[in-house]
Amino acid sequence: MSGVMKRMGMIFRAKANKALDRAEDPRETLDYSYQKQVELLQKVRRGVADVATSRKRLELQLTQLQGQSAKLEEQGRKALALGREDLAREALTRRSALQQQVSDLETQHRTLQGEEEKLTLASQRLQAKVDAFRTKKETIKATYTAAQAQTRIGEAFSGISEEMGDVGMAIQRAEDKTAQLQARAGAIDELLASGALDDPTGMAKDDITAELDRLSSGSDVELELQRMKAELSGGGAKPAIEGGASSQSAQPQDRPDFHKR
Repeated sequence: MSGVMKRMGMIFRAKANKALDRAEDPRETLDYSYQKQVELLQKVRRGVADVATSRKRLELQLTQLQGQSAKLEEQGRKALALGREDLAREALTRRSALQQQVSDLETQHRTLQGEEEKLTLASQRLQAKVDAFRTKKETIKATYTAAQAQTRIGEAFSGISEEMGDVGMAIQRAEDKTAQLQARAGAIDELLASGALDDPTGMAKDDITAELDRLSSGSDVELELQRMKAELSGGGAKPAIEGGASSQSAQPQDRPDFHKR
């Protein structure tokens, strides 16, 4: 059972990987990677700004403490000049404590200044890396787009693309249906002509009937022509029906004189 589950899991992962590979667009992946790098660069810049802000705050505190130290020194001098050695000693004692704070702040200031320089350098390097990646990204995207377009054009010309394949199959189906209808129409015409099928309209005739009708029609035309000739010649003789021979024409004296009124 464990082996079956492992195999099913492998099949599922393989199919999922294949589906993801089909759905993945390298251009979108490159844009996403570039966006992440830009976000990282912004975080580094915010870090540099935070360190610079802390350094500036220490500088302000140092300036303030140095001002207080100078003031205490001046007060000690004045107290000593006035003969107040005790006041002078107190002022120098406070000044000594302030100097210790100043020394600690200067140490922190140097540390922050070093961190700021490191972050600034890292930000510059990261900026150069992001700019290079952006140039490479756009180049790859342009190349991919051109290759994709060229592939589609090639598939369209060769007829192996999915769209052209559907068009070709539709044309083939139309041609097959047309040939089938033509063959069916021809077969029906042959069956009607041979008399194998009855025409419900009564208009279709087989070959023999059509030939007999043609001969009969031709004979009727000949008989009608002979009759008209006989009428024009005076109506003396009748056309022979049997044998297909014509009767003798009327004598000239029996012909009516059309010139006489």
